[in-house]
Amino acid sequence: MLKKLGTSILDFLLFSNIFIAICAAAQGLVTYHLLKAKPSSHVLAFLFFSTLLIYNLAVLLSKPKEPQKSPFKRVRWIFAHHRLTISTTLISVLCLIPLGLLYLSFEAKLLMVFVGSLSVAYNIPFLTLNGKKIGLRNIPGIKLFLIAFVWACSCVLLPIVELESAYQIQVPLSETVLLVAKRFLFVCAITIPFDIRDLFQDKLYELKTIPVVLGEKKAWIFCQAVLGVYLLLLVLFTKGINIDVVGLTLTILLTGWLIFKSNIKKNEYFYFFYLDGTMLLQYVILVLCSWLSVVLT
Repeated sequence: MLKKLGTSILDFLLFSNIFIAICAAAQGLVTYHLLKAKPSSHVLAFLFFSTLLIYNLAVLLSKPKEPQKSPFKRVRWIFAHHRLTISTTLISVLCLIPLGLLYLSFEAKLLMVFVGSLSVAYNIPFLTLNGKKIGLRNIPGIKLFLIAFVWACSCVLLPIVELESAYQIQVPLSETVLLVAKRFLFVCAITIPFDIRDLFQDKLYELKTIPVVLGEKKAWIFCQAVLGVYLLLLVLFTKGINIDVVGLTLTILLTGWLIFKSNIKKNEYFYFFYLDGTMLLQYVILVLCSWLSVVLT
C-alpha cells in the first residue's frame, strides 16, 4: 500500500513536470549561490513556472495518435491525466503574466522573450526541410545544444541580468561567460543519455541527435568528455580550491557515475529522477558543503 502510494506521488512529481520545474529553480539558486548574491523569489518563481509551461507544451504538441499504447510510462500517465496537464499549463501562464510584467526588469523581459521563442520554436514545425515541416529540434545536430543553451540562458543569464538591472550588482563579463559555459556543458552531459535512450525512436523520426550521428558507444565517451571539460574549466579558472569548487567537483563525479550506470534498458525513473535530479542535487551539495565548512571552522 505504502509502495503504491509512494509510486503514485513520484509519478505525479516526475510526469507532471513539477520536478523538472523545481530543478530549474534549483539551478537558479546555484547561480545566486556561486555569485554570493541574495536570491530573487520572483526570478525563481519565473524559472519554475516557465519551465513547467514549456515542458507541458512540448508534451501536448507531440501527442502521439494512441498515447495509451506508448512504450513510455510518462506518455501514458500524462495523457491519462490530460486535464491536470492542461490545468497546470494554464496556471503557469496566469502566474507568468504578472511575474513577467510587474517584477522582471526590461532587460530580463527581452531575454526571456528570446529564450521563450527558442523554446516554442523547438517543438513547433515552422521550417521546411526536404519538403517536410520541422521544428528546430529536427535540424541535424542542434537538439542537444539548443536545450543546453536555453537552460544556461534561463538559469544563469536571467539571474545575472536581473541582479545588474534591478540591484545594480555588476558581474564581470568573464565570470558571466564562464558560468554560462559551465552550465551549458553540465546540461549537455545529462541530456545526452536521454538521447541514447531514445536512439531507436529518434532514428525512426529522423532526428539527428548526437547518439544517432556518433553511435551509442561514442556518445557515452562524448558525455564523459563534456564533463571532463567542465571540470577542467572549474579547476583552471578558479583562484584556489574553495568549498564551492569541492561541491561542484563532487556533483561532476556523481553525475559522471550516474551517466556511466545509465543505459537503454534503464527505466524512466532513472532518467527523470536521478539524471534530471542532478540539477537539484548540485544546489543541495553546494549548500551542505558551505554548511560543513562553517561548522568545521
